[in-house]
Amino acid sequence: MNFSFFKNWPPIYFYLVSIVSFVLSNIIRDKNLVFYYILLVAGTVFFVFGLTKRIKNK
Repeated sequence: MNFSFFKNWPPIYFYLVSIVSFVLSNIIRDKNLVFYYILLVAGTVFFVFGLTKRIKNK
């Protein structure tokens, strides 16, 4: 898969996606535990991507 479109995203988009992922994971926590952990990991990954992109731009 080609993920080159992520390179053009500003860091705020990565932070926004991570916040949405964390909120959705808290909503789904009691209904589906596997999807809860998947969303937690995705939120963490997007946060780290945004952080590293912000550090590289400085």
